[in-house]
Amino acid sequence: MTTPAHRPRIAIPWPTQAQTEYNARTWPQYAAAVAQAGGEPVEIPLTLTPGEIAKLATSCQGILLPGSPADVNPAKYGEERQPETGAADLARENVDELLLQDAHNLHKPLLTICYGTQSLNTWRTGTLVQDLMPIPVNHGAGGSVKVAHSVAIEPDSQLANIIGPSPEVTHTADFLRLPVNSSHHQAIGIVGDGLRVIARCPQDGVVEAIEGQQPGHFVLGVQWHPERNLEGSPASRLIFERLIQAAAAWHPRPVTESLA
Repeated sequence: MTTPAHRPRIAIPWPTQAQTEYNARTWPQYAAAVAQAGGEPVEIPLTLTPGEIAKLATSCQGILLPGSPADVNPAKYGEERQPETGAADLARENVDELLLQDAHNLHKPLLTICYGTQSLNTWRTGTLVQDLMPIPVNHGAGGSVKVAHSVAIEPDSQLANIIGPSPEVTHTADFLRLPVNSSHHQAIGIVGDGLRVIARCPQDGVVEAIEGQQPGHFVLGVQWHPERNLEGSPASRLIFERLIQAAAAWHPRPVTESLA
């Protein structure tokens, strides 16, 4: 990786409003991944006003939406809540929407992880599968399981371009296969506007990664947690390094374009 001349600032919201212990345990992992890749993590508390969030976002060159113990409110994608769906986190949803709007308007690089990917998809008018059956793959394996299953990645995707050199990636004629961890019980249903499915779990077809389709705008969402396995996974490090490269190269769009 070419080290950026400056350390781009990456906005990372708290994962959740209600569970401070969860934030204390998980937010530093995302921050460490960004810092190791050459960026400066910027904490976005969920208690800030919209104006305060906008001011912080303005100072950042990229955005990372992390995982969360919450579930996205099904009303956001036009469905009734199923019994298996957990409580929503209104504060996190509000902050995500502000940061997603900022990334969309100004073409800021955007990386989303687990809940963050589901948040991105619903913001783009997509839907979610509210609960996954644990057969044949246990997608809710949890943080203690380093490899829960593999994902099959489209070879013409930007994700394939990012992780292709990693020694843990297996190349075939049809796709790239990457072993990943897994800590989710929901997944993308209908993919959102301007997004493309680029990876699935080969055993059950569950969507594992999406990317934006607008040329020149880095938008990548993964369903697994690369921040948990930086030391053991070169592919995980490459994902964060690409975010930082894109953020270092980012320049604001002209105001006339931003408001179009």
